Amino acid sequence: MKIAFVTTYDASDVHGWSGLGFHLAKALQTEKADMEFIGNLNVRHDRITRMKKLFYSKALGQRYQYQREPWVAEGYAEQIASRLSPSANCIVSPGSVPIARIRSKIPAVLYTDATFAGMVGFYEDFSNLCAETIRNGHLLEQEALSSCAMAIYSSDWAARTAIENYSVDPRKVRVIPFGANIDCNRTREDIKRIVQGRPKDICRLLFLGVDWQRKGGPMALEIAKRLNKAGLKTELHVAGLRQPLAKLIDQVPDFVIDHGFISKSTPEGKARLEKLIGGSHFLVLLSKAEAYGLVLCEANSFGVPDIVSNVGGIPTIVRDEVNGKLFSLNSPAADHALYIANLFSDYDRYEELALSSFEEFRQRLNWEVAARRLMQMLSEL
Repeated sequence: MKIAFVTTYDASDVHGWSGLGFHLAKALQTEKADMEFIGNLNVRHDRITRMKKLFYSKALGQRYQYQREPWVAEGYAEQIASRLSPSANCIVSPGSVPIARIRSKIPAVLYTDATFAGMVGFYEDFSNLCAETIRNGHLLEQEALSSCAMAIYSSDWAARTAIENYSVDPRKVRVIPFGANIDCNRTREDIKRIVQGRPKDICRLLFLGVDWQRKGGPMALEIAKRLNKAGLKTELHVAGLRQPLAKLIDQVPDFVIDHGFISKSTPEGKARLEKLIGGSHFLVLLSKAEAYGLVLCEANSFGVPDIVSNVGGIPTIVRDEVNGKLFSLNSPAADHALYIANLFSDYDRYEELALSSFEEFRQRLNWEVAARRLMQMLSEL
C-alpha cells in the first residue's frame, strides 16, 4: 500500500508534534507501507492577517488563529496536489486543515487526537477565540469530515466530539489509541526486574511535561507534600519544563528534584529520560485539559502506573486499576495521596499494577499495534 503522509511539519523530525508523525510513519513502514512524505507545508502571514491579529488582541482582547483561515486550507491543498503521486492508494494526515480542501479521487484519512469543537474552550490557546476564528474553524473541520473517507481519533472523547458537533456518518468515525513515542523491546521479565529494583522505602513520583499549570504540577506538588507529612518519604521528580521550576513557584521544597527539559533526540537525553521513568513508582499527570497524553503510554512501557485526571482523551489510555488510577477534576490532593499511600503499603499489589500497566502498553498502547490496526482500516477503503 502506498500512503501519501501529509503533515504541515517535517515528519522526519522527532520534535514535530511531540514526535507523533515520526513514530507513526516509522511504524507504518514497519508494516510494509510505501510512504510518500508530503510535509513542511508553507503558509505565510499576510498584511491582512497581521492586522486582524493585532485588532482582535488589542481592541477586543480575543485570540485569532490565522491557521483557520480558508485560504490557508486552499494553500495546503494546492501544495499537496502538486506533490501528490497519482499512484498513491490513500492520503493520511494527522491534521484536518491540510485535507479540508483537497480535491482528489484518492481517499483521504484523518488520524488525529481532537476536533476543533473539542478544543474550543478546552485548551488556553483555544479559549476566548474571536467569532471569525470559531466560524472558520468549524467550517474547515466540517469540510474535512465531509470529504474524508475515514476519520480516526486517538480517543473515544475525540470521536464523540466529532459525532456530536459535526454532520458526519458515525460509521466512518473510528478510534485507534496513539502509541508511546519511545522505543521499547522490554519483556515482562525485564519489567519485573525494573519494578523490583525500585526502592521500597521512598516513593518516587514523576511529573513529566512542559506546561506546569495545565498538566497539574501544583497538584502533584501538593500530593508529595501530603505523603511526606503522613510519614511516607516521597520524592517528586520534575522533568520537561523549559525554565527552572524555581521561576514558577515561590519555594522549591527539598523533596523536589528538577531535571529540566530532557531531549529524546540525543542518545544521552534518551538514556537519562528512560532511567528517570524506569526508576519512578508513579507518573502523576493531573491535567486540567488533555486531548490525549502520550507520556502516559511511555510510562506504562516501563511498568509505571499513571495517576491521572478523568478528562479529555485520558480515559481511553488509562483504565482504572489496570494501568493507573483515574480521579475526577475536583478530587482533592488528599484523595490522591491516600490512594498512593495505601497502594505503596501493599507493595505486592503495587507490583501487580505495575506489571498490568506494562501489559496495557504491550497490547494496546504502542505504535506497532496502532499501525497494524490502521493498515487494516486502510485496506477497507
